[in-house]
Amino acid sequence: MNAATVLLVVGVVVVLTAVYISWRAGRLDRMHIRLELARESLDAALIRRAAVCLELAGSRVLDPATSLVLAAAAHEARTAGLEEREHAESDLSRTVRAVVDQERFRERLAEAPDGPALVEELHAAVAKVVYSRRFYNNSVGVTRTAQRRWLARTLRLAGHTEYPRFFEIDDEPPQAMAAE
Repeated sequence: MNAATVLLVVGVVVVLTAVYISWRAGRLDRMHIRLELARESLDAALIRRAAVCLELAGSRVLDPATSLVLAAAAHEARTAGLEEREHAESDLSRTVRAVVDQERFRERLAEAPDGPALVEELHAAVAKVVYSRRFYNNSVGVTRTAQRRWLARTLRLAGHTEYPRFFEIDDEPPQAMAAE
C-alpha cells in the first residue's frame, strides 16, 4: 500500500464518521423539536379540558357545590406553576371522575339545552389529554434514550440541555366515559 491509498482510506473514514455524527446530531435535534411539539399539544389539551370543565361548572346544570368544586379544580389546573402542574392536573382528573360518575349525571345534562354538547366536548377533551400525555411521554422516553447514548454524551450532541421530564398525572377517564 502506498501513502496515497492510505491517505484516501483515512480520508474516506473521516468523511463517513463526520457524516454519521452529523446525522446523529440532526436526528437528536429532530427529536427535540418533536418533543417540543408534543409538549405544546399536551398543554393545549390540558387547557382545553380545564376550559370545558369551567364551562360545565358555569352551565347551571350541576348543583352549586359540585359546580364550585369543579370550577376550583379547573382554575387551579389552569393557573398552577410548573412545579404544581402535575398535582393540579391530577386533582382535576379526580374531580372530573367524581362529577361525571355521579348518579344521573347524563340524565341531568340531557335535560339541559346545551347538555349533550357539553358531554361530548368533555369526553373529547378528556380523551385528548390521555392521548397527548402518552404521546409526550413516549417522545420523552425516545429522546432520553438518544441523549444517553455514548456518542451523544461524549460529543455533547444535545448541547447542555437537561434530560426531558416525563409528565405523570392521573388521567384516568371517568367510568361513564371509558365505557363508550
